Order: sequence, then C-alpha cells, then structure tokens
Amino acid sequence: MAAVSAPTATTILPGPDSVIHLFDITVRRGPSVLLDAVRWNVDADQRWVILGPNGAGKTTLLQIAAAQLHPTSGRAHVLGARLGAVSLAEIRPLIGISSAALANRVPPMEKVLDVVVSAGYGVLGRWRERYDELDFDRANELLEAMGVAPLAARHYGTLSEGERKRVLAARALMTDPELLLLDEPAAGLDLGGREDLLRRLSTLADDPAAPATVLVTHHVEEIPTAFTHLLLLRQGRVVTAGPISQTLTADALSETFDMKLDLQTRDGRYFAHAKNS
Repeated sequence: MAAVSAPTATTILPGPDSVIHLFDITVRRGPSVLLDAVRWNVDADQRWVILGPNGAGKTTLLQIAAAQLHPTSGRAHVLGARLGAVSLAEIRPLIGISSAALANRVPPMEKVLDVVVSAGYGVLGRWRERYDELDFDRANELLEAMGVAPLAARHYGTLSEGERKRVLAARALMTDPELLLLDEPAAGLDLGGREDLLRRLSTLADDPAAPATVLVTHHVEEIPTAFTHLLLLRQGRVVTAGPISQTLTADALSETFDMKLDLQTRDGRYFAHAKNS
C-alpha cells in the first residue's frame, strides 16, 4: 500500500483569511505524543472534516482549535491570536463548540431552551443572568434549525444522546460564532436522525454567512455534502489535508485506517468498506 504524504505548509504565519493556523504543533503527555508536527490551515469560508480512527488525536486537535489546550511546541493561531501569547478570554466567546465533554457538564434538570440561551453568557446552568425576548427567539430558531424545537421545555437529562447532540449544536451557534467546532455530532443517532442532521448541517454549511466549521467523525458516511475540506489523521500525524475532492481517496483512507478499503461516492456522499481479499 502506497503511503500518502502530508502537505507542506507554504507560510509560517497565518494569512488574512485564516481562522485556524497550526505550524508544526506537537502535543506531548509524558512519554506519549498525541499530535506530531501538525500543519493545518482553515480559512473563513471553509468547512472541514477531521477523520481518523480512535486514538488518532482528533479530540486533541479540536481542543487546540477551541483554544482550550496549548501545544507543547510549534505555533497555533486561532482567530488571529497566537495561543500562549494573548488572553484566551477574548477569543473563546467567538468559538462555538459541541463536544462530549461539554455534554457531560450540562445539569440534567436544565431545560433545553435554557441550555441554548445560556451560551450567551458562556455558562452551563442558568442562575441570575438576564435574557430578553430576542435571545429566546434566537434560541428557538436554532432549535428549529436543528430539528429539536419540540424539546424546548424538556429537561436535558431526559433526552436521548442524539437529541443532546442536536441541542448542543444549537447552543454552539447561539453567540453567532466565527468558528464552529462539532465533535461527532451524528454519534448516537439512528439512521433517520443521522440523515436528517446531515441534511441540516449541509444547509448550514451552504450559507455564506455561516462560520468556518470543523466537524470530527470516524465515518465517511457522516460527511455532510456541503463540506469542502478534509484532514485525515493517524497516530497524531496528518496523512493528508485539503479539498475533499482531492484528498478523500481509497488509498488515503486505507493509509489512515491501516487496512485496505474501497471508497464509493453517490449523490455527493461517501461510503467505505473493507476490500475483499
């Protein structure tokens, strides 16, 4: 099986349209290397998918993009700010994120509408914050956009895993962020729920006013049709990155998952399976 080479960066510093710009970033935890010399650039009009097996470093990479983690070495710029050189309090409100870690911190008795609207203050669990009708109108619109408007009065703890993912996606959009990060948004959904969510994410990605978006997944079947770019990650290293039409190939996918895979496309969607010996 032929190896697929990672692209080389053309510039050390981020360009004028860069939302995320990583240059040779490495993340170590004791003897383990979680990310190894990663180079990656995301522009404002791009919609990226990060794809790779368990343990590839996808979550760690998303934490860097969310300005929640500093690299051990290398340069990381998010929304024009270099991590480690500026106050992150200024850029974190501009990042919308939906992740399993966030899902586990939401109080189970919190009403769904409050889970979304409280993003305006960056809190989980309403206390004494004040919101006006425009805030609630926007929260309801986002719940509608994610297909969970009927759940607005429900307690978060009564929702299925798939419903929670949709609610957190709505919350991630509440502050009109400049960068949207979605960690496995289709996980836990049944077939109908997955297809409905992917359609909604494609509609969002098609909107020129939508933020730069990064979606993490294990499965090519969960790539929304309107997404434009792909980063394949294996053992903390970039296998390849760039426009989906150029980077998502059977060879690149086989290299990423360390097995011979066939890749098929249909109606803008991708499907992979193991090659018959």
